[in-house]
Amino acid sequence: MVSKLLKIKEALTIQSFFSVVGMTGFEPATPRPPDVYSNRAELHPELLTYFASRLHVLSLNFARSKIVISCRVNRFIVILFLVFVAATGAFAQKKYTISGYVKDISNGENSIGATVYIKELLKGTTTNAYGFYSITIQEGDYTMVVSYVGYKDIEKKVTLNKNLQFNFEIEEDVITTEEFKVVGEREDKNTQEAVMSTVELEVQKVKSLPAIFGEIDVLKTIQLLPGVQSAGEGNAGFYVRGGGPDQNLILLDGAAIYNASHLFGFFSVFNADAIKDIKLIKGGMPAEYGGRLSSVLDITMNDGNFKEYKVDGGIGLISSRLTVQGPIKKDTASFIISGRRTYIGDLVQPFISDSSKFKGSNYYFYDLNAKFNYILSRKDRLYLSGYFGRDVFTFVNKDDGFSMNTPWGNSTVSLRWNHLFNDKLFLNTSAIYTNYKFEVELGQNDFEFKLYSGIRDWNAKLDFNYLPSILHNVKFGANYIFHKFIPSNATAESGDVEFNTGDIVINYANDMALYLSDDWDINEKLKVHGGLRYSAFQHVGPFKRYNNDEFGNPKDTVVYDKGETVKFYHGLEPRFTMRYAFNDANSVKASFTQNYQYIHLASFASVSLPTDVWVPSTDLVAPQFSTQYAVGYFKNLKENKYETSIEMYYKDMQNQIEYKDGALPKDNAGNNVDNAFTFGRGWSYGAELFFKKRYGKLNGWIGYTLSWTKRNFEELNNGLDFYTRYDRRHDASIVLTWELSKRWSLGATWVYATGNALTLPVSRYFVNGQLVNEYGERNWYRMAPYHRMDLSLTLKGKEEKKFKSSWNFSVYNVYNRQNPYFIYFTSEGNIYEGSLDIMAKQVSLFGIIPSVTWNFSF
Repeated sequence: MVSKLLKIKEALTIQSFFSVVGMTGFEPATPRPPDVYSNRAELHPELLTYFASRLHVLSLNFARSKIVISCRVNRFIVILFLVFVAATGAFAQKKYTISGYVKDISNGENSIGATVYIKELLKGTTTNAYGFYSITIQEGDYTMVVSYVGYKDIEKKVTLNKNLQFNFEIEEDVITTEEFKVVGEREDKNTQEAVMSTVELEVQKVKSLPAIFGEIDVLKTIQLLPGVQSAGEGNAGFYVRGGGPDQNLILLDGAAIYNASHLFGFFSVFNADAIKDIKLIKGGMPAEYGGRLSSVLDITMNDGNFKEYKVDGGIGLISSRLTVQGPIKKDTASFIISGRRTYIGDLVQPFISDSSKFKGSNYYFYDLNAKFNYILSRKDRLYLSGYFGRDVFTFVNKDDGFSMNTPWGNSTVSLRWNHLFNDKLFLNTSAIYTNYKFEVELGQNDFEFKLYSGIRDWNAKLDFNYLPSILHNVKFGANYIFHKFIPSNATAESGDVEFNTGDIVINYANDMALYLSDDWDINEKLKVHGGLRYSAFQHVGPFKRYNNDEFGNPKDTVVYDKGETVKFYHGLEPRFTMRYAFNDANSVKASFTQNYQYIHLASFASVSLPTDVWVPSTDLVAPQFSTQYAVGYFKNLKENKYETSIEMYYKDMQNQIEYKDGALPKDNAGNNVDNAFTFGRGWSYGAELFFKKRYGKLNGWIGYTLSWTKRNFEELNNGLDFYTRYDRRHDASIVLTWELSKRWSLGATWVYATGNALTLPVSRYFVNGQLVNEYGERNWYRMAPYHRMDLSLTLKGKEEKKFKSSWNFSVYNVYNRQNPYFIYFTSEGNIYEGSLDIMAKQVSLFGIIPSVTWNFSF
């Protein structure tokens, strides 16, 4: 009878339950299979009726007698208490935890994002950034399944009657037929996870695509995704959902990269041979990330091979690269060192005549990635990684006695310690140093001029990951950054004479944050991610505030002592994402995100250049603030072979920054750079469509974005709304890879984008012999649309036991499209003869460019 009245998962407590309340003669209910979503008792309607009748008796007795509650009432109170405790899980079946790490069997590297789930429950988790997983469920007999993209599944039978630890080593699946399914990622991940506006790229996919000059480029690959727009022809800069280039948080092993490009933006600083994982977040940003409005590009370096020594490299037309990795102590410690350098400038030097006035001019860039990691114990692991990169541009004109040397670049060091407190609580502690600097050294005869700027960070982070049950994934932590900003300082001298260019201006700031988030699997239909981030920013002395009059001339100076607060900002940043699943193949998702950004990139150009300067929020510059709403429909087809989605978004951005009209970089010397700023707001909205074929010999994706991006500044464009330069009404891409045979594979990309907006004169005329330009509204003119096709063909060499090689042939801009890079004006004839003709001319940067690269590995 009791099985009809009360179903409680812990049958052991049933007998004592009724003996306490004086109801004997009942037998415990037969335990039923575990329900992953609830530990609560299931109350039968008849039992609820019984409870209601007891409550009625209680109220009558109390009203009539107003005496001490009887034994029967005592029993009823006990019933209510025990039912409440049972409903909250006190009598739930005992739970245990399975935890461990997932690694690649071939090299011992941790597998990020591997799926670990319980087959009987169809529920599980994914490994974190360090390969760790934890699943807490009720005791019983289960089948564990481990899967990862491109790897064979592992199944393991377990009897869960105590906490267990299992480390899994997964093996690559070499099957490449049309029937082969990519089982390494959860097949319904697109529709079932409470994640939207997020893309994870495989490094091997990036390497298979055609690239300019054969240089594999992570940043150019993400430009092929919907919602991400390129900064221009060949440029590695990118814009996400209407945000500027400074609104993208770019991380390499947790260290911020402030200038992510080489060669004035044509190549990125990321060497694909040193990269393990690439994740782009366009919206619905989790609470552990902050400090930027638009996106997060989180890149993780390879750990290094724990099993054997390995060398990889490539020789191309303009650069070469080499990577060496291997164990320091097998299965315990490893290292990886990866370097890259261009040499096209060096190769042409012998062909430049000694009599040429440009003899000695050159350009090259190089970068170096290194990482060391050591497994101290089952619960502790240490990582030390670093990046150092430099561009060096040298220009010489011997006839004029003029020379210019321009080095710039990033350097980072990340020290991280992983600690496992128990099977449910994981900690990553990070100490990070970042330095970006830019210099221009000009010389002519005895005169020397130097302009330099940069930013330096000291960063400490605590990131906790708590997994209390299979239904929750809790993350919380704290972050502190000390910033040192050096915006556009200058020195000048001629012989022994030094010129006064003003005081060296340096800004200091404290940047702090606390966060808490939870991925909560509420039921089969509904899953949510909720988070809250508290951020604070303190601009501190020593600092001098130069107050200028309305004409820009110095008026007075306010001096702040070391550590004195100049300005303090703080705020809450809520984050929310939900997924409602209609079934395994269809779901809708929505997200709401608010972000503060306390540091800003001041740029004189429409693309990110080394001359751009990073500045903090000050008493004049309020932090940028954005609110983004997104909603999407996600559908998988043909048993998850195809993924489709449509996302719509609206983003509002406050306190946007631009230079005032007429401002120049030299104006920053001996002055506060923010005195040249003007402030406004921006907004962007649009829709993104995505279609992807996940596996097969022919696979790839099609992306399309329809969007609008506008700004409004009181001091610009007469206070009227205007489209940004990177506003693109239409942006489309097609990306395909086709495995022709075991040795031959083809890659192809095609892109189309509405032309950039720019400001051109609406009329030009002469006044007293002087040419006068009359301008219309800001960015009123559209350049011609941009479109281009690239192809690549890869031939794998005959595999030997140790040595592997391949040839990559690629063609950039196959049909030689002359895409506009910029427009300038020229004139012919004579105004006095009435033959003056003013013409606008388009400059195109790259036509068709073939390249070849030889890659090797042993």
